[in-house]
Order: sequence, then structure tokens, then C-alpha cells
Amino acid sequence: MTTPKKLFIKTYGCQMNVYDSERMVEALGGEGYVETKSADDADMILLNTCHIREKAAEKVYSELGRFKDLKAENPNLKIGVAGCVAQAEGEEIMRRQPLVDLVVGPQSYHRLPAMEKAVQQGAKALDTDFPEDDKFDTLTKRAKTKRGPTAFLTVQEGCDKFCAFCVVPYTRGAEVSRPAAQVLKEAQELVDAGVREITLLGQNVNAYHGHEKGLAGLIWALDKIDGLARIRFTTSHPNDMDDALIEAHGTCTKLMPYLHLPVQSGSDAILKAMNRKHTAESYIRLIERIREARPDLLLSGDFIVGFPGETDQDFEDTMNLIREVNYGQAYSFKYSTRPGTPAAERAQVAEALKTERLANLQALLSTQQRAVQETMVGREVRVLFEKTGRQEGQLIGKSEYLHAVYADAPASLIGQVVPVRIIANSPNSLAGQCIQ
Repeated sequence: MTTPKKLFIKTYGCQMNVYDSERMVEALGGEGYVETKSADDADMILLNTCHIREKAAEKVYSELGRFKDLKAENPNLKIGVAGCVAQAEGEEIMRRQPLVDLVVGPQSYHRLPAMEKAVQQGAKALDTDFPEDDKFDTLTKRAKTKRGPTAFLTVQEGCDKFCAFCVVPYTRGAEVSRPAAQVLKEAQELVDAGVREITLLGQNVNAYHGHEKGLAGLIWALDKIDGLARIRFTTSHPNDMDDALIEAHGTCTKLMPYLHLPVQSGSDAILKAMNRKHTAESYIRLIERIREARPDLLLSGDFIVGFPGETDQDFEDTMNLIREVNYGQAYSFKYSTRPGTPAAERAQVAEALKTERLANLQALLSTQQRAVQETMVGREVRVLFEKTGRQEGQLIGKSEYLHAVYADAPASLIGQVVPVRIIANSPNSLAGQCIQ
């Protein structure tokens, strides 16, 4: 019997990279690999990288440096870099770090089996093309092994918006949507494996056009799958939030009342400089329409502070927008340059000022988040339990509003949607009691 080879994969960044890593594991499974949680005993190490955060490439090189000793101990160890840093810096990675055997971009990882064969023969393998063949057609169907209750499912990739701060159009390419039939088939396979909640992923997911009725049409098609209890989607652009999708939030019971809708800034001058193609006012009016359709919606957003040219008034406009919208969750960052993007060439805001503004903005967002969570105390929510907690007899899951909830419950309830009354609020989770 052939001893399986061990694959260690480390994933950085967004949920789409989590999904991609799962598919890479499956692709290499056909070559005799099984996943291991430790790099120390791996036959192949893959870093699935993200280019969004500051100094992303340098962090990859630092991580690769940690594997030098492993390579020295095991000359047969193969090391690869995948994802958006691989796409942006493929040849440079090979040049700067000779221990790397393969580099593969996010649109080419279906070619990993062939690349693995090449490196086993002593070759170096580099593929950062935007291939004409559809990677999702090439990839085998999802493994039938038992899955956890939740799963990500990529339905759209790339972006045509060209925001001035963002590298995604250059690393992921133009917007491409998977055919609805392909998505529905994979969703059914996930449900057959035990998944109860699916989160649809895309760099600009509500621009999905693989169904004749757009993302709303896909959601309604997924709604018909028996055994699928919940549907979510992320990340969206305000300009692609159409009437049908807004209506789905009010009428599709499987579509959860949580929406991540980044605005980035509350200043029209900064939004224009960012090339966002919407205004603060249009964003606020859109939120009003969505909340009219689903009054209990919990809203999440993204904010960048210290974008080039941001004045004190621009920042105050952002703070005012946050006060008006009232976010249940949000992600906020200091602007950092991305080589090759338009904003990288502009005069930068002083780092100390960015730090000060970010602290003030995050304090406001934290206050809003705590207040929203406090309103949950005493309410009944429906929790999809996902795993056991740290304490014996405790389970952890997510409410329909994506709040983490823990409660005393038997392990037999993992994978079930259970009514729970919230009894306490803590910074990053809620405590509840199952309702019998």
C-alpha cells in the first residue's frame, strides 16, 4: 500500500482564499496527498497568499525563510506559493527565494497536479496566467467526505471597478461569474456532505451574472435545495445592489439578515478620489431601502482612513456616516500603498495622523457593535451549532445575524438550527440558553 504524501497549506486573507485552499487540497488529493496540520512532517508546503494587506509580499518572504531548515532536513520537500502575491510577484519570488519549487496564481490552481509532477522531476513550475480554460470545469467534484455545517462557495471572481487603492483587478482579473448550473451542482454536493449554511463568495459578488436573474436569481435557485438551511453572500459593492437582491432580503427566508456592504469613506471628495462611483448620500439612501425590506438587518462595512488627500473634514464626514448608518460589525484599516495602483503615486497622509484617526474611528465602531450586541440580550435567535466549545457540554455556533453564540447543549445538536435565548453579551460573542 502506497504511503500518502502530506500537504501543509497555510491560508492568508479573505474567505475566497479559504475556499481556494480547500480546492487545492482536493486537487492534490488525486496525486496522493492528504492534508496535515503541521509543516514539520509535510512533503509539500503551500502558502496561499493575500495581497490586500500592507507589506504582504515581505511577509511571504519572511514565512518562506522559516522553511529553510525544513528543506535542509528533507531535500525532497516541495514548497509552493499560491494566491494573489504569487500572481503579482511570481518571477520575483522564484528569483529571491530559490527554495520555492512552484508558484501558481489564483486562476491557475487547477493545474497544480501537472505542476506537482513537474517539480517531482526536478523542474521549477511557474503559472500566473489568466487561462482560457475554466478552472472550475477542470477541478474534480467536491469530495464526499463528511463536512462541517458551514461552507464557502465561490461564484464570482475578479473586479472591474478599479478602485484607486485596490490590486484585485490586477491579481484576480476581470469579473467572471460561474454558470448557475455549476454552482448549484457544487452546492448540492456540499449539502449532501452535511453542509447546512453556504456563503456565496466573490470579489464583487453582487455583480454575479451567471444566472439570468443575477445574484437574486441564484439565491432563489439555492433556496430550493432541500437540506440547505441558510444562505449568505460577501463581498458586495453598493453600485450592484439591485432591486431584486434588495427584495430577496425581505422575502427569502433562507437568506440571512446580515449584509457586508463596504463604503470605505463618508466623504464624497475621497470617494471620487477612490474611484468608487457612488456618493455618501446614495449609499445612505441604499441602506434605507434595504432596511425597509428587512428591518432587522445587521449591517457590516469596510473603512479606509488616511487615504491620500483626506482632510480633517473628510474624516469627520466618515464619522458622521458611521453615526447615521449604525453598524453592527465593521472592518477598518489605515490606507497603505499598493504598487501599481493609482493612489500609490499620490501624496500620503502622515502615518501618525492615520493612526490617530483609525483609533477614533474604531472606538466609534466598537461602541456601535457593543450596543447592537446588547440589544440581543433577552431576544430569541436561531443558532446553527458548528462545533464544541472549550468547556465540556458547550457548543458554539452562529446566529442569523452572524454573531458567535455559545450555549450548553449536547454534541448531537451540531449541524442543527436551534432556538436560543441570549442571556449575556461579551466583546466577541453572546451567551445563550437553548429553548426546549
